[in-house]
Amino acid sequence: MQSTQTSDEPVVITRGEHGISRKQFSPNAIKVLYRLKDGGYDAYLVGGCIRDILLGQQPKDFDVVTNATPEQVKKLFRNCRLIGRRFRLAHIVFGREIIEVATMRGHHEAQEAKNQISQSSEHGQLLRDNVFGSIEEDAERRDFSINALYYSINDFCIYDYANGLAAIQAKQIELIGDPETRYREDPVRMLRAVRFATKLDMSIAPKSEKPITALASLLDNIPPARLFEEVLKLFLNGKAEANYLMLRQYGLFKSLFPVLDKILDKNPDGLEAAFIQQMFQNTDKRINADKKVTPAFIFAALLWFPLLERTTKIKQQEQLSYFDAFAQAMNKVLSENAQHIAVPKRFTLGARDIWHIQQRLDKRAGQRAYRLTQQPRFKAAYDFLLLRVDAGEQQHSELAQWWTQYLSQDINGQKDMVKNLGHQGGPKPRKRSRRRTTKKPSE
Repeated sequence: MQSTQTSDEPVVITRGEHGISRKQFSPNAIKVLYRLKDGGYDAYLVGGCIRDILLGQQPKDFDVVTNATPEQVKKLFRNCRLIGRRFRLAHIVFGREIIEVATMRGHHEAQEAKNQISQSSEHGQLLRDNVFGSIEEDAERRDFSINALYYSINDFCIYDYANGLAAIQAKQIELIGDPETRYREDPVRMLRAVRFATKLDMSIAPKSEKPITALASLLDNIPPARLFEEVLKLFLNGKAEANYLMLRQYGLFKSLFPVLDKILDKNPDGLEAAFIQQMFQNTDKRINADKKVTPAFIFAALLWFPLLERTTKIKQQEQLSYFDAFAQAMNKVLSENAQHIAVPKRFTLGARDIWHIQQRLDKRAGQRAYRLTQQPRFKAAYDFLLLRVDAGEQQHSELAQWWTQYLSQDINGQKDMVKNLGHQGGPKPRKRSRRRTTKKPSE
């Protein structure tokens, strides 16, 4: 299957043919549809929610498209807020659930109203895209054919403008329109193609796949804050390992983590590659078991080898102690990474703590072991140590075993383990010298 074009005459899939029950939709999304309809506007459920239900999956969110402008939507809903500059959206807030309402998009060549603004960069990337149009035009502006499916509450039919149902049946991710043009309009579509392929257990259609490697560097033009959101979607969806391998395959990983990508290229079968892949395997296991994963741990792992490499360079160039070089390297690595991916401070601070604790895990004498376990990031740092050993750092296996046993002991057992260390974990404590007191001569 190749890239596809939309049709003004959609394939209409009737209620009996698609077999979707209204109960499968969010009640709040249905409320939004009916209020827009009662207000005199056309409104449809669109995209991923239709796709996922057809695939037998539970949608995470429900998106609505309408011919009402964002301002008109806001007048209908008191619980509405308008967001976005590149494309104006309305968010209808129902407690923790947000129904996203978008105005049908039009072609940015045809701008009739002054408030319809489109702007492109020299690379063909759309910077602003507030151009509204018909449902046929909106379907043409969708990225992938599997996302150009519209569900109407007027007749309870699905309208397929881009052979999306055929793409679902063929298990292929295909762009609507010319792939190179569409990737240039929004390079993040390359990341979305990877994410959809792994999430839905599909492959990227040959024509949609072909330009990706050549255009991968266009991701350098995407704002770092937006790339952070995309990285979270890639690595916190239970398919992190598959996404990582596909990003590397298409050369997309280089724009996200250029220093690590270079390190991996030097030694594709080495410790570094094993460490990163093992980290993503562990992440997928935790997420699929409904356990928490902090982005701080993921970024600490992804930047670990760039950190070690930079530490060595600083130590040699500036003749510093390893500890001081390590501290300087942390600042530089995080600063350079922020130029590509804008990681919020709460996560970079977490990564710093995990790294710092790695340097202190062998200092266990006296109260040090107990105090270290009281650090908020100790459990994450301990898991990080286990990851290093699992990936092949056998020189730390004894240390990892000691901490594993220590954490399984009660307080008395922990004290015994520390006593058995002697002064292995640090310098001998200084003996307090008794102060000599001199008696005043009696008068």
